[in-house]
Amino acid sequence: MVRAAILPAVGAPLEIRDIVLPEPGPGQVRVRLAAAGVCHSDLSLTDGTMRVPVPAVLGHEGAGTVLAVGEGVSHVSPGDGVVLNWAPSCGECHHCRIGEVWLCAKALTGVGAVHAHDADGNELHPGLNVAAFAEETVVAANCVLPAPAGIPLAEAALLGCAVLTGYGAVHHNARVRPGESVAVFGVGGVGLAALQAARIAGAGPIVAVDVSPAKEELARAAGATEFVLASDTTAKQIRGLTGGQGADVAVECVGRAATIRTAWESTRRGGRTTVVGIGGKDQQVAFHALEIFHFARTLGGCVYGNSDPARDLPVIAEHVRAGRLDLGSLVTDRITLDGIPAAFDAMVAGKGGRSLVVF
Repeated sequence: MVRAAILPAVGAPLEIRDIVLPEPGPGQVRVRLAAAGVCHSDLSLTDGTMRVPVPAVLGHEGAGTVLAVGEGVSHVSPGDGVVLNWAPSCGECHHCRIGEVWLCAKALTGVGAVHAHDADGNELHPGLNVAAFAEETVVAANCVLPAPAGIPLAEAALLGCAVLTGYGAVHHNARVRPGESVAVFGVGGVGLAALQAARIAGAGPIVAVDVSPAKEELARAAGATEFVLASDTTAKQIRGLTGGQGADVAVECVGRAATIRTAWESTRRGGRTTVVGIGGKDQQVAFHALEIFHFARTLGGCVYGNSDPARDLPVIAEHVRAGRLDLGSLVTDRITLDGIPAAFDAMVAGKGGRSLVVF
């Protein structure tokens, strides 16, 4: 029996209670969690923006220690530190074959599996494959990657989503070049990672945009050279901070139609907007044909930062060890499992950066 955060149904309150985990079968790994980050994607599962089978154990950004491995698992052993990979690539589908592993067609096939049972014997699913909101979890072997050396496991949890996504959005999707101006919309966990990534890329100026004035200190610590409080004049203000042209790159980490539109308008002619935030189907963004032609801007989606975790974790880890990327500064609240509902409320209210469940 281990404690876990369970979503009993879409729209229902999260429940913290005991579950019964099986021993790892062939090709599986049992992990004791050190920490798990509370991500907006978890919130999107609770309200139905993203749909997975329920009831489910939520949590997808985590790291911990291997307790046991099933038959056929050889890349990790009991006692090893690991980072959970919620979107493992199959290596066989069309996207994997052409190198777009972040779009793997089979990445989320595991969400329909039976992950565990509650105390009454009811089946539970793993929300996004790895069920990290629990003291322990059992996952497929391709859902664990060796934790980078020299990084505390609790902070390594952030590598599993926020950092891969924010870093990848800047370096892989937007491909920010030294000297380019960047505007990051939304100073949450992913936005803070994107700001640090922009600084690492040599961007400047780096403009952070958020609805909360309390986020300015966090944004500047992460690398923002300017801070803009979101309003009807945001795009105009960003043009004023970038020589009247607009930013070369905008990274949208909110997932709202109005924010996406503003991010696009904030870029120069020929500028690039990367949308990281996950919005609902009701968030409709409109453009007219003439402005698309005239401004020649590009607007693109971004899944998991267009990252290949096996390739990118060692690169990001080196930035961490060298002091160029500060994982601890992304975390504004360290909580227990019981604190997750309040962390969701804070997220909705636009407060803080990343909340980290520490076991």
